[in-house]
Amino acid sequence: MAHNAAPTQKLRGNEWRVVGLLVPYLLEYKWRVALALACLITAKLANVGVPLIMKHVVDRLDAQTAIIAVPVALLAVYGILRFSATLFGELRDVVFVPVTQRAIRRLALGVFRHLHSLSLRFHLERQTGGMTRDIERGTRGISTMLSYLVFSILPVILEFTLVALVLLAKFDWRFAGVTFGAVIVYITFTVIVTDWRMAIRRQANELDSRANTRAIDSLLNYETVKYFGNEDFEARRYDENLRKYESAAVKNEASLGLLNIGQSLIIAAAVTALMVLAADGVVMKQFTLGDLVLVNGLLIQLYIPLNFLGMVYREIKQALLDMDRMFRLLHEHREVEDEPGALELPPGPAAVEFHHVDFHYERARQILFDVSFAIPAGHRIAVVGHSGSGKSTLARLLYRFYDVSAGAITVNGADIRQVKQAGLRAAIGIVPQDTVLFNDTILYNIRYGRPEASDEEVYEAARAAHIHDFIVTLPAGYETMVGERGLKLSGGEKQRVAIARALLKNPRILIFDEATSALDSRAEKAIQAELERIAQGRTTLVIAHRLSTVMDADQILVLSHGRIVERGTQQQLLDAQGEYARMWALQREQAEAAAVLEKTDAV
Repeated sequence: MAHNAAPTQKLRGNEWRVVGLLVPYLLEYKWRVALALACLITAKLANVGVPLIMKHVVDRLDAQTAIIAVPVALLAVYGILRFSATLFGELRDVVFVPVTQRAIRRLALGVFRHLHSLSLRFHLERQTGGMTRDIERGTRGISTMLSYLVFSILPVILEFTLVALVLLAKFDWRFAGVTFGAVIVYITFTVIVTDWRMAIRRQANELDSRANTRAIDSLLNYETVKYFGNEDFEARRYDENLRKYESAAVKNEASLGLLNIGQSLIIAAAVTALMVLAADGVVMKQFTLGDLVLVNGLLIQLYIPLNFLGMVYREIKQALLDMDRMFRLLHEHREVEDEPGALELPPGPAAVEFHHVDFHYERARQILFDVSFAIPAGHRIAVVGHSGSGKSTLARLLYRFYDVSAGAITVNGADIRQVKQAGLRAAIGIVPQDTVLFNDTILYNIRYGRPEASDEEVYEAARAAHIHDFIVTLPAGYETMVGERGLKLSGGEKQRVAIARALLKNPRILIFDEATSALDSRAEKAIQAELERIAQGRTTLVIAHRLSTVMDADQILVLSHGRIVERGTQQQLLDAQGEYARMWALQREQAEAAAVLEKTDAV
């Protein structure tokens, strides 16, 4: 899916299923969970015990029966219970923190791994800003869900049960009836209004993700924005998204105010009714003054967490929404998967064959038609053609970023759909046309080809790519930061880093996808000689636009509109006076014109 859900998109109705996904993480720390629950129960028992003690304190302070030692002892117990409620509440949190953090870590890692396992198609269609915001909110939702389910829902249920038992034991049925009735009305009102509010919250979240996507996309394309002087245009587009989010956020806060007012009205009415009943009982000598204090204390103990429960329900629903969006990523279909029982790539020098390969990204737009060719082990095959002819698609298919629509690709006779992707990709090294680097050091980016490589091996790869001498002239040397997507380096410097990275990987199969396209003619000649040297003994696929870089290939394939229209050596293709010969003549004319212009500028 393209990660750009519309603001009106609704939950699928089964968002509560994500609760079941959290159970394994609770079971992994079952003893911690049990200890946390024990602390919770102890804290709630202490909480409910406080008003019971206060009743006896007030009754013992009656002017006619006061015995000073008894209230002092009761007050001491009161203090101990107050402290115990706080103590065990904090211990509960401390004990449970590792459970929450481990769940967040494991689930976030699972999403991260799954995203890397998805096809190139998904990553070409995704919107990075919105997706990262969904993951961020989803992981935060895990913490909310675990904490509130265990430490808010369960405590309120426990406390309500204890209060109900005390009311039934100490007072008549009217007290329990009013309490139960108020709780039912309160919960019903909260659920109805919160479900209505979720549509508003959902829209606010979608618009927030959309605004974040707009901002990140604009910042990643900073140079393009500057080239066209479109800072104000980008700011207006960003502000348009922010304005929509602002409107949704205002509606969200207004609906929250309505919910809080309704909840407070229900609680105030119930408390007033119960206090009237208790006061009437005191006047009628049916209850003591301590009973009035007990009712008031119990109601405070019950309705404060009940009021909190309204917020908890809102937050749990929001957490479910956030987690649901994150878990949708986990349910994204892996377009390219290892088959059950997939084999390792056969060892030894790699021979590659394309057997009658058809391929389309979309059914209405076929890219390759009946493509067949072989690269014997240790040989170099070049593919040339105009832009859009399907050259780079061959590399993507060999890497198995996509599966072929028809036909097969084999390495050492094994269909790559039947071997493990990790083993296949480990055997291939690529220097892409568009080199994107990590926002880290030059050393890190070269070592990325083989993370366990030593510094000396990295230096050797850099020397082979003719970039070592440049790196050591930099103030920070190999520790130089390359910036976002490598933008601090020139196109040629980035390409040399990519070549060094591929060399360090030491693959059996090499792919050069316009590997020298960012280099000037002098640098290209130096690098070309080095590429030819490192390609010796390796199976090599060269994708090129400049024909001068493929003259010595064992075979040259000319691709046009997804079909191989010519094949042969350089001389054979020139003699044939076909498409390749026309391309060669055109590039020679362009090269000669450029040389004349260079001489003119020199004069």
